[in-house]
Amino acid sequence: MPHVHHYFDEAHLSYGLDVVVIGGKNSAVEAALQLFRAGARVTIVYRGATWPKSVKYWLRPDLENRIKAGEIQARLGSQVTQITPRDVVVRGALGNEERIPASRVYPLIGFHPDFELFKRMGIAFDPDSGRPKINPETLETSVPGIHVAGSVTAGTKISEIFIENGRFDGEKIFGSAAERLQAQNLYQGIRRETGE
Repeated sequence: MPHVHHYFDEAHLSYGLDVVVIGGKNSAVEAALQLFRAGARVTIVYRGATWPKSVKYWLRPDLENRIKAGEIQARLGSQVTQITPRDVVVRGALGNEERIPASRVYPLIGFHPDFELFKRMGIAFDPDSGRPKINPETLETSVPGIHVAGSVTAGTKISEIFIENGRFDGEKIFGSAAERLQAQNLYQGIRRETGE
């Protein structure tokens, strides 16, 4: 349905709307918080009884405080049984069903790269892990001139890549070969001088 989006787009498009976010990990939590701050009426539905330990330490208290304040609605221990053009039907832990109004729905229950795009572009990737074949120094794929960055480099294991460890990808891609060689020579010179 056109109001169901498996990739989070733009929070401000949901201003003043009833929005249901499905999921309980970082993507879903982050989307729920952004949607709330953009003026949406947000309900987050998660099948777990508690938020997973993998939720980033700065997101968890923010979400929990928004829920406690009644600014974001949460349905923990619940599963979506149906999405209609106007609402989301949720079954709670006790088996009770509830219809939650929804002008927009974000099922953020697992991201994976666009493998079809990889195929169309001729990018080689491991069929089991989804990891593109890349040069780890430059992040260039098997197609010369095409580079990848961020979580897409991990294939289906996106939880390995965060802003904290993916932020240097741009330097790998955009740094020139001469700059890399110069830095390598400088580093080796320092090691020789310090005896390391």
